[in-house]
Formats: sequence, structure tokens, C-alpha cells
Amino acid sequence: MSLAFDRPILELKDVSFSYLRDKKIIDNISFSVGNGEFIGLLGANGSGKSTMLKLSSGILRPSTGEIKLWDKDVLSYPNKDRAKLLCYLPQLLDINVPFKVKELVGMGLYPYDIPPHITVDEALEAVGLSEKPDSYITNLSSGERRRVFIAMTLVQGAGILLLDEPFANLDIRYQIELLKLLKELKDKKGIAIIMALHDINIALKFEKVMLIKEGRILGTGSPDAILTREMLKDAFDVGIEVVRREYGEAYISYENNF
Repeated sequence: MSLAFDRPILELKDVSFSYLRDKKIIDNISFSVGNGEFIGLLGANGSGKSTMLKLSSGILRPSTGEIKLWDKDVLSYPNKDRAKLLCYLPQLLDINVPFKVKELVGMGLYPYDIPPHITVDEALEAVGLSEKPDSYITNLSSGERRRVFIAMTLVQGAGILLLDEPFANLDIRYQIELLKLLKELKDKKGIAIIMALHDINIALKFEKVMLIKEGRILGTGSPDAILTREMLKDAFDVGIEVVRREYGEAYISYENNF
């Protein structure tokens, strides 16, 4: 569906959200996501990244404004239909029920009468867990558990993925492999991805980043345009600088803080 749709597939207009009347967690934000966009969402702890993703997924209802998914109110979809279009992976993945790996990954198929393009076995292979389909979730490390949930989102096959800190508890090898896999999904299938991040070095690999502070969007655009010394200082209240070598490689320097 996403490849044939030529308008924003996700759109937030003047959205605010509060748990308490006098404290806005999200403050009048507007942005849209098109086919195949790969967006890194950056901000300090408590800046509103997780809340923004929950609003976008339909888990939370905005206090004001509107959120559209494929030109319809995100909350107007029955849960099963919305799950075919959008997949949300939360940051906290505590689960203590005795599911086997293949059983939990297979739950990604629940919206479908006819399974989508990727099988459970293929998803497990993609995340490096093909040897553990019959292992119980409770016996896995925290990083392995996260990879199980990532496999489940791959099986779900939605046109937009909302991922909240998907690299948490993953070692460097699986961070790299997951980033490659997501870029492949974007390039080959036009899947749009919004990923909340802590690691600014990883954000430098994205085509587009969104920087937020206290529920407001400071800027959206290429890493070169957004991850400047001034904007990073504003967002994180610490001196951070993107250092670029002559041959194009970039990295984050905290040197002036020590």
C-alpha cells in the first residue's frame, strides 16, 4: 500500500498532549512522513520522544490536533486494520510469560488471514535467532528478547515502523545488522521508519533527523543541517560537536566537556 500512495502516510497537525492539565508533554507539533522516509528522532530524556511515537501509533489520544494515517484519523481504524499499516515497538519489553521465540514472533501475523511477504523463519534469520526458535523468552538475554520483538515487527509487514530505542541492549554487531536490515526494507519496499535514538553517532547515518526538546520540534532535516553545535547544545544542554574528516566520515566529539 505504501508504494502506491503519493501523499504523507502519517501526518500530525498541531498536536499537543498532556497527562496533567498544566504540563504539556507534546506542545503543538506538526510533521509528516512519506513513503520510504527513514527518520532518526533525537532528544534528551524526557523530551517527548516516546510520547510522540505513542501518539503516532494511536496508543495515546492527542489533547488537541489531529493525527492521520493514510489520510484517515489514526484512531478511526479498528486495531486489526491499523496493525496492517503501522507497527509500534516500545522501548520497554518486559515479558515474563512462557512463550517460545517462534510463538511470539508468529504473533506478528495476527492481523492477517493470508500471511504477508516474510515468514517467521525468515524473520528469525534476519535478526540472528534462527537457532533458537524453541527457546523460551524467559531464558533469553535482554538483547535477544529485543531481537525477538524486532523479528515480530518484521513479520507484521506494516508500511510504517515506529521504533522506540530499538538498539537498547543490543551489542554493536546487531546494531549494525539491524540498521542495514531497516535500510534494506526502506529501499526495497518503501517502508517508512521513525526511530527514537540516544546515540547521535548512529543518527549521523540517517537521511533525515528530527530534534526535539520539551515536546517541541527544534528542527527536521538532514544531519548536516540539524546536528549543529548550536542545536545540539539547545537540545541536550551540553557542548557536543560533529567532527567531519576530509573524506566525509563524521563523528561526535565531547572533548570540550572534559
